[in-house]
Amino acid sequence: MDLLKPLIALLAIVNPIGVVPFFIHFTQGFSEAQRRRTIRVSAFTAFLVVSISALAGLRIIEFFGISIASFQVGGGMLLLISALQMLQAQQAETRKEDVDEGESKADAGASIAVVPLTIPLLTGPATISTMVIYAQQTRHWWQLAVLVGYGVVIGAAAFLALSAAGRIARLLGRTGINVMTRLMGLILAALAVEIMAEGLLKLFPALGGAT
Repeated sequence: MDLLKPLIALLAIVNPIGVVPFFIHFTQGFSEAQRRRTIRVSAFTAFLVVSISALAGLRIIEFFGISIASFQVGGGMLLLISALQMLQAQQAETRKEDVDEGESKADAGASIAVVPLTIPLLTGPATISTMVIYAQQTRHWWQLAVLVGYGVVIGAAAFLALSAAGRIARLLGRTGINVMTRLMGLILAALAVEIMAEGLLKLFPALGGAT
């Protein structure tokens, strides 16, 4: 297994910079201490989602009797949809309903660090699908440990991006953030097609036969 591909896919899906505008919006009126705590909780939750998906995601789909090939095709389609949304400068894991729900929870004084900031804005179905697919391809315990380590990388990336939210927003502006989101979407689309192709070859071996 190429151990760089999961990290590239995760960074493209999570896209911490793309979450910056939402973080700024949801934390308006927060004190500096509240904002720092929100960042810490969000980064740690992102790490947990990635790590648990790598360690237990495969067992969960096996419990439901789903083949990994079918999951690859379905997960690849989900990644492709996320990529198309990103190519339109929309956050990959975001739906308007989620943002509206987050606003109401923030207005009610509830913490938005976990929902919607981490789930689904940072991590969501596409992230979980990616980790399950790559976890299935591991052959040694250290490869699985590397995937869990990528959870640390994602958590750190989220922590750094959100910590620098104010500076990033001023530096890139809305246009710059949109450009970054589109570039990550293009990378993600290519990875999604590759994952779908691998799953289809497992389901329909004749597709890989010589003509």
